[in-house]
Amino acid sequence: MLRQWSVQSSQALVEPEPEPGVEELWEQEMERLRSSQALVQELPYAMVDKRLIRQLREPEGVKTSCWQRWRSRRQTAARRLGEAAQRLARGFGLWEGALYEIGALQCPGSLQPRTGVPRFHNRLWNVLTGRAFTNTYLFYGAYRAGPESSSSYSIRLAYLLSPLACLLLCFFGILRRMVKGLPQRLFLGQDYKSPVSVKVFSSWDFCIQGQEAATIKKHEISNEFKVELEERRRLLLVQQETRTQRACHLLTYLRVNVLIGLLVVGAISAIFWATKYSQDNKEESLFVLLQYLPPGVIALVNFLGPLLFVFLIQLENYPPNTEVNLALIWCVVLKLASLGMFSFSLGQTVLCLGRNKTSCVSYGYNACDYQCWENAVGEELYKLSIFNFLLTVAFAFFVSLPRRLLVERFSGPFWAWLDREEFLVPKNVLDIVAGQTITWMGLFYCPLLPLLNSVFIFLTFYIKKYTLLRNSKASPRRFRASSSTFFFQLVLILGLLLAVTPLGYVVSSIHSSWDCGLFTNYSAPWQVVPELVALRLPPPGQRVLHYLGSHAFSFPFLILLSLVLTVCVSQSQANARAIQGLRKQLVWQVQEKWHLVEDLSRLLPAPGSGGSVGPESPHSRASRPRSFCPGFPCPGSPGPRAPRPEPCLEDPARPGGAPVPAPRFRFPSGSEL
Repeated sequence: MLRQWSVQSSQALVEPEPEPGVEELWEQEMERLRSSQALVQELPYAMVDKRLIRQLREPEGVKTSCWQRWRSRRQTAARRLGEAAQRLARGFGLWEGALYEIGALQCPGSLQPRTGVPRFHNRLWNVLTGRAFTNTYLFYGAYRAGPESSSSYSIRLAYLLSPLACLLLCFFGILRRMVKGLPQRLFLGQDYKSPVSVKVFSSWDFCIQGQEAATIKKHEISNEFKVELEERRRLLLVQQETRTQRACHLLTYLRVNVLIGLLVVGAISAIFWATKYSQDNKEESLFVLLQYLPPGVIALVNFLGPLLFVFLIQLENYPPNTEVNLALIWCVVLKLASLGMFSFSLGQTVLCLGRNKTSCVSYGYNACDYQCWENAVGEELYKLSIFNFLLTVAFAFFVSLPRRLLVERFSGPFWAWLDREEFLVPKNVLDIVAGQTITWMGLFYCPLLPLLNSVFIFLTFYIKKYTLLRNSKASPRRFRASSSTFFFQLVLILGLLLAVTPLGYVVSSIHSSWDCGLFTNYSAPWQVVPELVALRLPPPGQRVLHYLGSHAFSFPFLILLSLVLTVCVSQSQANARAIQGLRKQLVWQVQEKWHLVEDLSRLLPAPGSGGSVGPESPHSRASRPRSFCPGFPCPGSPGPRAPRPEPCLEDPARPGGAPVPAPRFRFPSGSEL
């Protein structure tokens, strides 16, 4: 309106004079704006008109100095900061939401609109928060369809079954990889120990050519021997412990795990409150950065948590393998628990889980604040994926790279202590697992999120490769990748279950949004399945499906499934017993070979005896190695064999007719052949 008046004033020379009433309104408006104490930034006018209002408020002939403008901006910032503090205090007020419910305000936000709060219009920010793609096929709300007809294709059924089929295929793929690696894990059990001689003679890689690679390999072999010797030393100490010492160690183990468990509870509580606070203040202009508060808290928790876990575990002087395994297990618990708490907090805010709001009773979800709640959930998961990728890029080029450059540029004890970053394989694998879990969680709300995550994984590979080869150093702890593959596949299964559980609840029990999406007229998305079955499937097919869902089919199916599982478990136990038997057979074969070598050594001439056959001297027997079993679980040198009655022969070449032990095996003569 002000712009129109300014344009009218500029065209006064060519247009007839305005009516007296219009001129009086113009002067009254100018006087009101001149005497108003409202901030210019909060007035609903264009930028050109705001400059004109600022000039009107300045005294005539007086130019505002830079100091005055700076003071004005400082006062404005202080006032906004005070208002923000007040809103923050009100957000933590006691029973505020309950008082709204008691007073029956169905949508208090709509009855009390926020005035004077400018919206943040920035294309880059809209891209980062996902609002730029709200009306695109990236999110659930852009998919629409009319009433179901007799057509053979249903977009509703396709949209519903696509994520379910994807999750099912992922489950079978992970399960197949786990089953494929299970026999190797059973064969290489906890009691399997490769002999030290094999590590000594076959650890070196003769394909290594570079000096740096050779140094890394030397450190790896050295660390492996250190770990092996430390494990054996601790095993001997454990065998010599008394019951009191074992009870003290058990109490120490419980103390550390309880303390770490409390840290995990505190971390997921922080994630819960961060998500809740971010959703409650999502429309505030001063809190634009709070849109990324939950991803930031999750990233901070997953960064500081493993460091604290390792520090606490190392204080108790555990064995090296126990330290690594315990820290890895707690890291997995922390990552999955953080994502689970993020989902629960988001569901409590959006779907009113555990709350009793009026809008939730009427619509089945928080319809006052979320007109299209599927898009809101999809935006949160989209922001989580974006933030994880941006964090990977930032750490690679703004942390690891400057750290490497500083370490190479300067010398001294501090820089020697700082050194390059260690590339930890388990941490990077768990980050990928967490990203995949987020993708599974967003299949229904953000259908194109897997495509976006595929691009991120492709770029992350080359970023991690650059970080590994240029900015990092090898970890001093040896990582057993072959024995940890089964563990990471198990973590993937847990992440898949974490994503399937809330998705199944939403699809089967939660009412869809009334204003967007494909399932606006359905009480739950799964309702479209029985409707399409009744509409398009012929009567025989309907009877088959009803039989498959009845008790007449479920009970025999459960009995058959129990029999199959019993057979599978029995076969697995039989395979385990067969593997144990094969191990013992290998040990027996090695012992038999040693006995053969010992018997044949009696027939060999002793050194310096001139080729005479006789018993070997103690010196020659002591100089010969007692065990030779490359590649086998060597049991050590066997004990003395039980004496057997053997005939003694008289050797005429020996003085005094010393007896010569008869050989164990009799070789056939030429006539017998």
